[in-house]
Amino acid sequence: MTPAAAARPVGIVSRRIADYLELGKPRVVLMVLVTTAAGYYLGSTGTPQLGLLVQTLLGTALAAAGTLALNQLMERDLDARMARTRHRPLPDGRLQPAEALVLGGALLVAGVVHLTVVVGPLPAAVTAAIAVVYLLLYTPLKRVTPLCSLVGAVPGALPPVAGWAAARGTLGPEPWVLFAILFFWQIPHSLAIGRLYRDDYARAGIRLLPVVDRDGPSTGTHVVAHCLALLPVALLPTLLRLAGAAYFVVALALGLAFLASGIMLARGRSAADARRLMFASLVYLPVLLAVMALDKVAF
Repeated sequence: MTPAAAARPVGIVSRRIADYLELGKPRVVLMVLVTTAAGYYLGSTGTPQLGLLVQTLLGTALAAAGTLALNQLMERDLDARMARTRHRPLPDGRLQPAEALVLGGALLVAGVVHLTVVVGPLPAAVTAAIAVVYLLLYTPLKRVTPLCSLVGAVPGALPPVAGWAAARGTLGPEPWVLFAILFFWQIPHSLAIGRLYRDDYARAGIRLLPVVDRDGPSTGTHVVAHCLALLPVALLPTLLRLAGAAYFVVALALGLAFLASGIMLARGRSAADARRLMFASLVYLPVLLAVMALDKVAF
């Protein structure tokens, strides 16, 4: 056998592995893990238990990857119509729907079971709720109504609640403040992305607000309204003594800068304004969570 012929099966296996990984959207899973870890750390009393954190992240990663794989299965026809997604494994034909169903279902069940047995029933329940809302409400609503963004923000905001539940075994007002921060942050973030790719979304029949609101006034109103709501909500961790005064100052500065970017989009309504807002959102959340963790008030 020639070296080229010997290398061909290895290349095929590597391609299949890469396709399976792509089905689980690793970058999205990483974001879920970051917010879950933030909730776990903030909810920990004393020194966080590293072993329990690792088990929490393992179960969360499995469940998140399974949920995202099932989402791609449900939306493979939409993905095939959009330039930015038509080369994904399912619309491109590199993987079959049955493979995505088996892999996605197995990962989701394994993640929830792992969390239930090893971590606790409460974080498992929150994780299961994320999957249910994402797959059974948000995914089908994207074809029906611009309100899908509000529904989709719910599962996106729940990972820190699951992390807190894993650390504490109970829930109080603090994790719901974290939920509110992520919820209000997601709307401007997702609308900025929707504005940038609205032609692609329109081609697929996805009824995001920037697709329905072509001229942009309603999109701008929603962006500014949620940036305004986020501003005081993001200050609550200090008032609840979850974080200190340094966090308060940073959160206020970040919130004002984020609001300014939202106002620019509402006024200009251009792709450049949307790109600026998306960049601001990608800076806002990790910096906010990092400062909150660094300025955590000991319980």
